Amino acid sequence: MNYQHTFPNGLRLIFRPEKTPVAYCGLAINTGSRDECEHEYGMAHFVEHLLFKGTKKRTSAHIINRLENVGGELNAFTSKEETVVYSAILKEYLERAVELIADITTQSTFPQNEIDKEIDVVLDEIEMYNDSPSELIYDDFEEMLFANHPLAHHILGVPDLLKKYRTEDAIRFVDRQYRPENMVFFVLGDADFKKIICWCEKYFRFENSNLPENKRFSPTEYKPIRRIVEKDTHQMHVAIGNRAYDLHHTDRLPMYLLNNILGGPGMSSLLNLSLREKHGLVYNVESSYQPFSDTGEWCVYFGCDPTNANKCETLVYRELKKMREKKLSDSVLRKYKLQLMGQMAISAENRENTALSIGKSFLRFGKVDELDEIKRKIELVTADQILRVANEIFVEDNFSVLKYK
Repeated sequence: MNYQHTFPNGLRLIFRPEKTPVAYCGLAINTGSRDECEHEYGMAHFVEHLLFKGTKKRTSAHIINRLENVGGELNAFTSKEETVVYSAILKEYLERAVELIADITTQSTFPQNEIDKEIDVVLDEIEMYNDSPSELIYDDFEEMLFANHPLAHHILGVPDLLKKYRTEDAIRFVDRQYRPENMVFFVLGDADFKKIICWCEKYFRFENSNLPENKRFSPTEYKPIRRIVEKDTHQMHVAIGNRAYDLHHTDRLPMYLLNNILGGPGMSSLLNLSLREKHGLVYNVESSYQPFSDTGEWCVYFGCDPTNANKCETLVYRELKKMREKKLSDSVLRKYKLQLMGQMAISAENRENTALSIGKSFLRFGKVDELDEIKRKIELVTADQILRVANEIFVEDNFSVLKYK
């Protein structure tokens, strides 16, 4: 059972009690790289780094040691639409974690000397990413899929812009985007809900911003693109995909199930059985489905010897064609449902993953479905739905294709 509370300033709180010696808490913020203006690409991710570099009462060393001195952890990540700062801590120190997360997200000062140092850190992170084509291709593929839209640009940003960022740039972004009504504080652990409410009221101190919030706008009309990029890599890396359903679409769950069948993490996925197990052409092939608030993307990725690239692409299209033309039998669909529900149940055993999922779900939907409710919804997905979704998304004329060779 989850407990909820909304504060007068709009900050929302969600708490799941569990008898465990470790408590998990964090702040999910409805802002990411798509909320940046053109002159501040990379700012959402850069600010996430800078939150750890000093507040009105703490230096970076004090921030690092505040939880680590009692064995706790403090971490953060940035996506296209969210920033999340979170902690794992022994339950007796939960208040300490709440106070620290509140301090770094509402009272950070972004000192210029720390910005100058952190720019080099992020530039190294960008170069490290550039050295990993199997990861970089996803970002470059999104850039094609959402061309001329904020969803297109890379989360890590652009080196030439990063080198120009000043204290006032970070403060301006935070004042515009880090608003209490855009935030959810989440807690999972053995704690008193009333105390958590009191701690949030005590420590989360927001100053009114005079800056208008950066409003999101939906992507423009989609036109498929095929592109080959010369890379000095041993393998050819290939991404094939299309735009897909958003977070609120009624077919989001059937799409999620369909993607799991096609190229999910299991070795029995159709693409893995075809390209790797049957033909031995790849080490890794996978598909992914990423829904956003107003659009989504679906993508197949594989890496192979350049001499096998055309054959691999043909096999991918063959599997997609089967999904469009042949309805799954009840027994086969049942097998795939059980597989997905098992994966979800195993993931739910990781309490940190569960806490993050609770926070993001409450931020996105204003509610959190329990595992049993999600299973019930999966059970209701029909073979006709799967077939219809395949025919709407797996349309070869709509595919964008990116190749590194």
